[in-house]
Amino acid sequence: QVQLVESGGGLVQAGGSLRLSCVASGIIFSINTMGWYRQAPEKQRELVATITNRGNTNYAESVKGRFTISRDNAKNTVYLQMSSLSPEDTAVYYCKSVTFLGRLYEYWGQGTQVTVSS
Repeated sequence: QVQLVESGGGLVQAGGSLRLSCVASGIIFSINTMGWYRQAPEKQRELVATITNRGNTNYAESVKGRFTISRDNAKNTVYLQMSSLSPEDTAVYYCKSVTFLGRLYEYWGQGTQVTVSS
């Protein structure tokens, strides 16, 4: 059974920082591309950042220079370090894993709430 479990969300003041973690089980973590997405109220889910199995990263323009995605394959964990947070970053943040083994396998976590107060 595949599980992606996010943690680290919470309430923070504007300008503050948070680090999100996502622990994966039931997948071969090291071969997966991992990503963070977010969904604000009444908005579509959007990409925040991804990291490939080789460590190549990609960021949404809105978070470049403020957020850093990283992974620890030994711990089956992907992180999202968020700094200089603004109220516009308020959303539920989701972890996603993607790999292709004959077919596409995609899994989502349950999400963690990040609220940034002004």
